[in-house]
Amino acid sequence: MELIKALRGTRDILPDEIGYWQWVESVARDILFRANYQEIRTPIFEQTALFERGIGEATDVVGKEMYTFVDRGERSITLRPEGTAGVVRSFIENKLHATGGVQRLWYTGPMFRYERPQAGRQRQFHQIGVEVLGSRDARADVEVIAIATHILQKLGLKNLNLNLNSVGNSTDRQAYRQALVDYLTQYKEELDADSQDRLSRNPLRILDSKDQRTQEIVQEAPSILEYLGEDSRAHFEQVQQLLTALEIPYSLNPRLVRGLDYYTHTAFEIISDDLGAQATVCGGGRYDGLVQELGGPETHAVGWAIGLERLVILLQQLNSLSGSSLDFYVVSRGNLAESQGLILAQKLRQNGFSVELDLSGSAFGKQFKRADRSGAVACLVLGDAEAEQQTIKLKWLKTGEEITINQSDLFDKIDQFREQIQALKNA
Repeated sequence: MELIKALRGTRDILPDEIGYWQWVESVARDILFRANYQEIRTPIFEQTALFERGIGEATDVVGKEMYTFVDRGERSITLRPEGTAGVVRSFIENKLHATGGVQRLWYTGPMFRYERPQAGRQRQFHQIGVEVLGSRDARADVEVIAIATHILQKLGLKNLNLNLNSVGNSTDRQAYRQALVDYLTQYKEELDADSQDRLSRNPLRILDSKDQRTQEIVQEAPSILEYLGEDSRAHFEQVQQLLTALEIPYSLNPRLVRGLDYYTHTAFEIISDDLGAQATVCGGGRYDGLVQELGGPETHAVGWAIGLERLVILLQQLNSLSGSSLDFYVVSRGNLAESQGLILAQKLRQNGFSVELDLSGSAFGKQFKRADRSGAVACLVLGDAEAEQQTIKLKWLKTGEEITINQSDLFDKIDQFREQIQALKNA
């Protein structure tokens, strides 16, 4: 029988790696909670029209990368390729704007794009993202950047570089688009094939081309910063002033464009070179027209997303997570002893301890070896004699000290054991 394997571009997150994922989620959740961001969970599939209208039909995401299918109701359905469009759809559909004020939302979960799989990039990938809806203030732009920076620094990333740009409003971009097309047209035959196609459909994306010759050409292209109107320029200057006030260093990158059509004004990426090669770990920006484009009221908004696969690779290179935090490992052999061991393990868990119960039924020697490998602070041992006498052997694995106590004493002196376990963990 042929072995069934995970699909190309998907991967299992196994127990020896999951600690990094849980660590990232825990740090992000704590920081976002303290900034009063509320979690939102949206479906992983939506009507295809949501992404065509929201992201833009001329983008690579919509044109080449979406997982789209027709369901049994003859509806065109797409697995979400990013999180913002679904959050905005929910914001409109559930009338979150009706409460007034600013909505600070965050999400985490899987996204789907048909791309060439590589390290840190999968066809099913995961993101943590934030969306602030209802504020045009430059402080909102800087708040989300500051929170992303805080999360990444809390995780131990130090060599972070914030790349910053403004893509202006629709009027600014229209003027810049024409200037860019005029410049690039004279080099059309030297551009890579994708860029030649983008020249008429989405010329700003040419600035993001990875082709070496195309990059050489765009180095001399006009800068979008030269085409910002008065309002756009004032907003961008305020963003820079506030970043400076928060002592968040940044580099202006006038060729930074995000791959989705909905961006306006501030666009940014946070790049880490902790691996020796630059890698974008967070990207985002302002999208003031998206809510209205999808049928909602005029709503200013800004957000970002952090790709978890790439971030976890960075963390695995930089950090070694501590081992097991297990308090007790329960070893038992014999019908009565095994029954009592199960009861003791569950009672200890209910009292706040982490406990593993050996379920192998193997000889004591093999169970003791597993107890040593478990990283537990203490081992509880129950054999026929202990079961009959309602006692239990307690062995402190880190010191080798062993005592026999009544089973009832284990719970009568529960706080004492809790203190001992914590002291040994801290030692």
